[in-house]
Amino acid sequence: MQEYKGLIFDLDGVIVDTAKYHFLAWKKLADELGIDFTEKDNERLKGVSRMASFEIILEIGNRKMSQEEKEECCRKKNDLYVSYIMQLTRSDILPGVDKFIRDAKKEGYKIALGSASKNSSLILSRLGIEDYFDAVVDGTKVLKAKPDPEVFTKGAEELGLSYGECIVFEDSTAGIEAAHNGGMKAVGIGSEDILNAADVVIPGFAGIDVGTLIEKL
Repeated sequence: MQEYKGLIFDLDGVIVDTAKYHFLAWKKLADELGIDFTEKDNERLKGVSRMASFEIILEIGNRKMSQEEKEECCRKKNDLYVSYIMQLTRSDILPGVDKFIRDAKKEGYKIALGSASKNSSLILSRLGIEDYFDAVVDGTKVLKAKPDPEVFTKGAEELGLSYGECIVFEDSTAGIEAAHNGGMKAVGIGSEDILNAADVVIPGFAGIDVGTLIEKL
């Protein structure tokens, strides 16, 4: 039986719901460009890098731009997003997450963050949980977007563990696929209908016991 030693958490939608702020920022930018961008369209952006997300929005609007224009729009979107997340507080941590991670640390698990976000350090700081993580791997450290496993394999490496010793917690199908591509088990956070490729799916962390959950893998 495989012994697990490391837990790697995605950020958006797993630890904190910043997806709504991403949507608001992209929506404002799309409106300015005259592109009709909906919440349904926003689902396609989950777990996807900033530039790749903007490419999807341009595709929706059937628009073309130079690389320079794209980079300027991505900067503008990020400025909007950062202005929103500066309002985050500890109360924005999703239910049960704080206790789950603290319990896991008490039981000896190493904890890493594996997120495409380039603002993860700011978000963790606003939430007051930077010290929970033994390693933070985010969009400032990786080049490849999920479903490429780079963000998770690098997380395992920074924890000093083999890939098979780590469990990934994800809320997106691309993230689940990335975990499996890296030879890791994946716990889906959300709907079983959407995340049915995960090894185990839970609706959230409230009332979830670390040991009981890991026994299911």
